[in-house]
Amino acid sequence: MDPLQALLDALPAPPFFSYDWNALNNLPGFKSLFDGMARTPQQKEHHGEGDVMTHTKLVCEALARLADFRALPPQEAQPLALAALLHDIGKISATRLENGVLRAPRHGPIGAQLARTLLWTEYGLSGSENKQRFREAVCLLIRYHTQPLHLFEKTDAETQALKLASTSALAPAFTWKTLCLLSQADVMGRIADDIPLLLENVQLTREAAKEADCYAGPYPFPSPHTARALFSGSQVWKEQDLFDPAWGEVILLCGLPGTGKDTWIQANHPEMPVVCLDDIRRELKIKSDGNQGLVVQRAKEQAREYLRKKQPFIWNATSLTEKRAEQISLFERYGARVRIVYLETGWDENLRRNKARPSAVPEHVISEMLNKLEPPLAFEAQRVEWQCT
Repeated sequence: MDPLQALLDALPAPPFFSYDWNALNNLPGFKSLFDGMARTPQQKEHHGEGDVMTHTKLVCEALARLADFRALPPQEAQPLALAALLHDIGKISATRLENGVLRAPRHGPIGAQLARTLLWTEYGLSGSENKQRFREAVCLLIRYHTQPLHLFEKTDAETQALKLASTSALAPAFTWKTLCLLSQADVMGRIADDIPLLLENVQLTREAAKEADCYAGPYPFPSPHTARALFSGSQVWKEQDLFDPAWGEVILLCGLPGTGKDTWIQANHPEMPVVCLDDIRRELKIKSDGNQGLVVQRAKEQAREYLRKKQPFIWNATSLTEKRAEQISLFERYGARVRIVYLETGWDENLRRNKARPSAVPEHVISEMLNKLEPPLAFEAQRVEWQCT
């Protein structure tokens, strides 16, 4: 059987809504994760149930019992069920003892990256819109699964709610509704004294998201410029239809080597000048796994030349992590509007295309890049697009 179908079949579904733990244990990648979670302890004050695997099973069982989960359509229930199964895998490497207390800092983002690599390479979840949206909904739920416990405490709670909800436009199964269900199950799947308080926190977040009109999807901003202004820290109302003073658009292309960025440019904007980091590497004779500081410096110099002339252009680089914010900030400081176009293809096709390139990137380097990949989220620029090539 296809591994992906076997995985989906092992998730809770009508009429019994139960996880098939035996089947999951025999699927690629899961036994090592289960063993790792079973070896990972947790602070007894917050997790009296014990190790991470024991907690995970309780969370999954709690989620499967929730009436709101059972009422979800499959396209929302399956990513949520898988996220519950993987929500704490980041604790395997993140857990440490600090002043006698077990902590797992950033286990959400770490777990999201682990899940992305597993689903991408072992289960073929890349290269098509449906697969991409499914995978990233799972990863986003894992990354942000603790947010419903703390959102209401923030002074800018509404802005933060709107910001996170904006990504529902790219991954529709990731909403405050599904995120709160995951967080609720996460609380129910533990033994602790503060469970009633934590469940109340989740409910307060639900109400905050509903009040902001972004509980089940992105808020309908009057314009992308209004959303970008609000998410960038400007003091604006979400209902304002702000005037956009940008003189033109800079396109920031991102994606793994071999996803077809050059082909995309020729097919969509052959007339636009391009700042290409690969071209600069060849010019400077610097390999893809070498020191990239000089390459980036030269690229920024070229970008500034176009920006000073108010010339739209394309920034062609991998730009795989949130560090792309540095380039976006540069472009916006010069008055440009930014559009991010993220490209991906299937894993086998990705590797095949890379081998066919004149300057192929070593396969182990591409694997390392995938391990670090963070697809752009909707709030990172005025326009963010995910495309499969």
